[in-house]
Amino acid sequence: MLILLICFCFLQTRAQYWQQKVDYVIDVRLNEKEKSLDGYEKVSYTNHSSDTLTFIWFHLWPNAYKNDQTAFSDQLLKNGNTNFYFSEKEQKGYINKLDFKVNGNTAKTEDHPQHIDIIKLLLPKPLPPGGQITITTPFHVKLPFNFSRGGYEGNTFQITQWYPKPAVYDAAGWHPMPYLDQGEFYSEFGSFDVRITLPKNYVVAATGQLQNEEEKLWLKTKQLIAATQKEKTPLKKTTLAKTKKQVQTQAQKTLAPVIVETKTIQFLQTNVHDFAWFASKDFTVAQDTCLLPSGNTIDVFAYYTSHHWPQWKNSLQYAKDAVRFYSNEIGNYPYKTLSVVQGPQSFGGGMEYPTITVISPTTTAEELEITMAHEIGHNWFYGMLATNERDHPWMDEGINTFYERKYTLQKYGIPEKTEEIFFQTIAGRKKDQPITTTSENFSATNYGLSAYHKTAEWLLAIEKKVGEAAFRRMMQTYFEQWQFKHPQPADFLAIAKNVSRNDDFISELNNSGILARNQPQGFAFVSPVKKNSIKNYLLNPTKNILAFSPAIGVNGYDKLMVGGIFTNYKLPPNKFHFLLVPMYATGSKQLTGLGKINYTATSSGIIRKTDFFVNAARFSMNNFDDTAGNKYTMQFQKLVPGIRLTLKEKDPRSTVVRSIQWKTFLLNEESLRIKNDSLFTPPDTIITQRITTPATNRYLNQLQLVYDDYRALYPFDVRLQVEQSTDFVRPAVTANYFFNYPKNGGLQLRFFAGAFIYLNGKTTSKQFANDRYHLNLSGPNGYEDYTYTDYFLGRNEFEGLASQQMMIRDGGFKVRTDLLASKVGKTDEWLMALNLNSSIPNKLNPLAVLPVKIPLRVFFDLGTYADAWKTGFEGDRFLFDLGLHLPLLQESVNIYIPLFYNRVFGDYYKSTIPKYRFFKTITFSINLYNKHLKAINREVEF
Repeated sequence: MLILLICFCFLQTRAQYWQQKVDYVIDVRLNEKEKSLDGYEKVSYTNHSSDTLTFIWFHLWPNAYKNDQTAFSDQLLKNGNTNFYFSEKEQKGYINKLDFKVNGNTAKTEDHPQHIDIIKLLLPKPLPPGGQITITTPFHVKLPFNFSRGGYEGNTFQITQWYPKPAVYDAAGWHPMPYLDQGEFYSEFGSFDVRITLPKNYVVAATGQLQNEEEKLWLKTKQLIAATQKEKTPLKKTTLAKTKKQVQTQAQKTLAPVIVETKTIQFLQTNVHDFAWFASKDFTVAQDTCLLPSGNTIDVFAYYTSHHWPQWKNSLQYAKDAVRFYSNEIGNYPYKTLSVVQGPQSFGGGMEYPTITVISPTTTAEELEITMAHEIGHNWFYGMLATNERDHPWMDEGINTFYERKYTLQKYGIPEKTEEIFFQTIAGRKKDQPITTTSENFSATNYGLSAYHKTAEWLLAIEKKVGEAAFRRMMQTYFEQWQFKHPQPADFLAIAKNVSRNDDFISELNNSGILARNQPQGFAFVSPVKKNSIKNYLLNPTKNILAFSPAIGVNGYDKLMVGGIFTNYKLPPNKFHFLLVPMYATGSKQLTGLGKINYTATSSGIIRKTDFFVNAARFSMNNFDDTAGNKYTMQFQKLVPGIRLTLKEKDPRSTVVRSIQWKTFLLNEESLRIKNDSLFTPPDTIITQRITTPATNRYLNQLQLVYDDYRALYPFDVRLQVEQSTDFVRPAVTANYFFNYPKNGGLQLRFFAGAFIYLNGKTTSKQFANDRYHLNLSGPNGYEDYTYTDYFLGRNEFEGLASQQMMIRDGGFKVRTDLLASKVGKTDEWLMALNLNSSIPNKLNPLAVLPVKIPLRVFFDLGTYADAWKTGFEGDRFLFDLGLHLPLLQESVNIYIPLFYNRVFGDYYKSTIPKYRFFKTITFSINLYNKHLKAINREVEF
C-alpha cells in the first residue's frame, strides 16, 4: 500500500506544470561600418524539470542567413521569394567565435544533423532537477540585410534573434527549431540585463527599461516640436556621377583616421523570453505616459523618422489606446514601458517583441494604427502567454487577430469581409488547411487565412454563442492562469469548454472548410450602376448574386461593340456559374458576344476539382466591299463543351498543378463566294457579280495534359496536346522553363515539337483543305487561329498594323511570311523549335532613361522542319531569328523587332515590302491571359 501511495505521489508530481528559467547578462558592441556585433553572454540556466539534463540545445539563428542551404532559405523559395537566394555575399549573415563554458569549464558542442543554426551544448556535468548552471560564451554576428525580421538596411539596424538562445525544454521534451520566416518562436522566460555599446549619435529602442539618465535626457532632445513638424518631401536621388574634385575629397576622407565616439547604454527587463533592439541616427523620439485600467502608469515611446510624421504623428495615442484596450479585455499590462518603432521598407508588416514592436512604413495612419494594435496585442499572445508559435500559430496569431478586429470595429466600424471571401474561395476549392496545422506545414496563403483569419472567426463564433461577458471572463481566466507560462492547446480548450458548457466547437479546429456560422446565405444584385451594391456585398457576402455591368469591345470588323455583362461569377464561386456578354456591333450591325456556363464538383480524392463547361462566342472575322459599295461581313460562331480534371497534390505547400482537359470545338464560319452571272447571250453579254456568304461547319477535338510547377526558382511547365478532326491528328508538346537571374529577370526557354498526321493517307485536296491546321515555324496569323482562341484586332488583314499581329504558337518565330504562297517553315509533317527570351539589365537598356519604365528583352528562335531534311532541299536546314522584345502592360501586349535572321526571311522582306521599310518587319502579339492573371487564377480557379 505504501509503495502504491509513493508511486501515486510521484506521478502527481510528474503531472504538475513546470518550466525552465533562463536569465541573461549580455554585453554587445555594434560595429557600424562592418554591420556586425561583438558580444559576450552569460546565461543562468535553472532546471525546474524532474529530469537530469546532459545537454542543452542552443539556437544560433543568425546562421539561418549564412547560405542558401538553410531551412529559412528553402522556405522563402517555397513561398515564392528569391531575394535571399540571390543575395550578395555581404548581404548574408552568420554567428561565430563561440567558446562555450559551463561554470567556468570548457564545454563541447555538436552540430545539429540537419540545421546549421542549431547546436547541442554538451554539459561537462549532468544538471540535476532543481540545479542551476552558468553558461558563458563570446559571439560575433555578421548582420544580414533585413530579408526577414532583422538585420540592417542602410545605417538602420534591427537586432532581433541575435544571441545564442537555449531551446525550450518542457513536458514534451526539447524543441530545437531552425529559424523560419513563416513560423515564429518558442523561448524560455527569464530576465535580461543588456549593455549596448554603439556610436554616440544613434538612437536605440529596446526591450525593457533604459537605465542611463544621461541617455534619457538626450532622447528628449530628439523630439520634434509639434509646431515645426511638417511632412517631409522624399529625398532626391543622388546622381552617380562625381567630379574629379569630389572623388579626391572623398578619398582623402576615407584615408584619414576616423574617431567614432561611442556610448554604452543598459536595459533591464524581467519576466520576458526575448530581447530585441533597434538603432538609427534618424529616429525622432516621442514620449508620454499612459494610465492603465489597473491604475498603473507606464511610459510609452514612439521612434520614427521625420519623413513618416504624417502617418506617425498620432502614434503615441494609437499605442496608448491599444495597450488600454488589451489590458481591459484580457488582463493588466505588467511592464513599465511600451515602445513602437518604425522599421525599414525592406521589412514588410509588423513584428512583436516583449515591450516593443517594429512596423514597416505604411501609406495611411489607419493602416499604421491597426497594425500597431495587432503587434502590441502580441505582448499578451506570445509575450505573457508564451505559446509554441511554431507548432500552434493559431494560439498567438489567431487569438490576437480576433482582438485586433474587435479593436478595429470599435475604432473604424464594420470592415469589409474580403479575407472571409478569399478564405471561402480557397475552402470551396478544397485547398484550405485546418486551424491546427503547424506553421511550416501551412501553405503561404493558408498561413494567413487559417492561422490568422479563420481562428479569429472561430473565436467570434464562440463569443456569439456564450455572450461577450462570458467570453471576456473566459479569456481573463486563461490569462490569469497562464501568464508568464507556456500554455498548450489543451490548456486553452479546457477553459473554453468549461465556459461554453460543451465542446462542439473544438472539432472545427481540426477540420477544413468554412465554419458553420459563416456559410453564405441569401441573394444580392451587384452592379457598378447600383449605388453601394459592391460595397454592401463586401460587407455582407451572399450565397448567390446576379451581377450586371456595361461592356464594350472592339475588333477590325465589328468595330465598337456595346452591351452588358450578366453573370453570377463571384468570390467565393458557386458550383454553378454563368457569364453572358451580349453586344451590338456598330460596324457589322450584328449581334455579337460570348458566354460560358460552368459546373464545378470538388472532392478530397485524387481528383480535387472537376469542371463541366460550355463556352460560346460569336464575332465577325472578315469583311468585303464590292465595287458597288456594298459591305459584306462574315461571322464565326463557336460552341465548346468540355471537361477539366484538376488533380490533388499530397503536399498543400506544393507549387505543382496537374490537369487533364477535353474540349470539342463546334465551329460555324461564313466565307465569301463570288459568282459571275451572264444576263444575255454573246455578243451582248453583261457580266454581273453575285456575292454570297454561305456558312460551313467543322469540328475539332482537343485533349490537353498539363504539368505546371510555378515555383519561384526555375519554374517550368509541360503541355501535351493532341487535336483531331475529320482528316488528321495533330499531336504536339510544349515545354517552358524559366532560368532566374540573380539580379532580377531571367531567361525563358520554350521547346516545341509537333507532328501532323493524315488519317487514311495524304492527298492534295486534304492538304489544301487543312492548310490552316498545318504546323508553323513563324507565328500563326488570325486565319490560322483555327479555334478562335486568341484575340486579334483584324483576323484576316494583309495590310496595315493589324496585319502585323501574330500569335505565339508552334515554332514561335517572330518573323512573318504570310504573303508567300507557302509560308517559310510551314509543314504538314513535323516541326521542332527552341525559343529563348532573355531580360536585359537596366544598365544595358537604352529605354531605362525614359520617365516611364519600359522593359526590354532579347529573343532568339531556332527551328527546323520536315521539308528541310528532304533530298534536294536547297535552303537552310535550321532557321533562326534574333531581335528585341518590348513587353507592355504586364506582357499583355508584346512587340517584337527582328534584327537578324536567315537570308530566306531577308529575301521575303525585300520582295514583299515596298522600299523595305523597317517598321513593316515588326510584329506584335496580344495576350489577354498573361502570367499575372494566371497567378490569380491559380488561387481562385475560375
